[in-house]
Amino acid sequence: MSSAILLAAGKSTRMKSETPKVLHQVCGRPMVEHVLDAARGAGANKLVVIVGHKADEVQAALAAHDDVAFALQAEQLGTGHAVQQAEPELTGTSDPILVLAGDTPLLRSESLAKLLASLASNDAACVVGTAETDDNAGLGRIVRDADGTFLRITEEKDATDEEKQIREINTGCFAFAPDDLFSALAAIDTDNAQGEFYLTDCVEILRERGRPVVAECCFDVTEAIGVNTQDQLAEAEAVMKSR
Repeated sequence: MSSAILLAAGKSTRMKSETPKVLHQVCGRPMVEHVLDAARGAGANKLVVIVGHKADEVQAALAAHDDVAFALQAEQLGTGHAVQQAEPELTGTSDPILVLAGDTPLLRSESLAKLLASLASNDAACVVGTAETDDNAGLGRIVRDADGTFLRITEEKDATDEEKQIREINTGCFAFAPDDLFSALAAIDTDNAQGEFYLTDCVEILRERGRPVVAECCFDVTEAIGVNTQDQLAEAEAVMKSR
């Protein structure tokens, strides 16, 4: 079995809507419910939804889900800070933990299962879920060495011209061994341009500690579509209908 943390605390101004972003509907259901279904299908039996912006509305919308716990991110201080809020709900767990975005309704259970399988088969501390796309502008690139071994995630603003040509991108889906996740989270800081705690910094911390971190290309790029605008919502709806 496994656990899953869903990030659903953010405020999306680009949706131009009073409705919390993760409650916008795709094929008649809030998009966060599609993510919950994908996690369950991959074996997650403990689900923790991180709420923040309009937390009461999100909790009320998901109140019927008996397997869902909630953790409040009172201040939006970054993805790493968001995941930290789930630690009390998962204290003592030895099960692997998926970390997913609540605004990615096109995730498939099969892809998440591959992520967890890679964590187990590589005896890894972390597996970064990746996809390949020519439309990689603005996305974090997966940098590997000549042998194909994962080295790092490089954000577009930090990428060299050569790195910007890389087609393999970070989907924002991760699988972690629980002890590694929470010990790495305790070590991250805000020494970056945004002044936030980044979940992706955990990847670098674990590698520096000599813990095995791998990148697994087990998603198609549509699964990585994060819905931030009404246009992207319509795109997600169209993809799901076509399935």
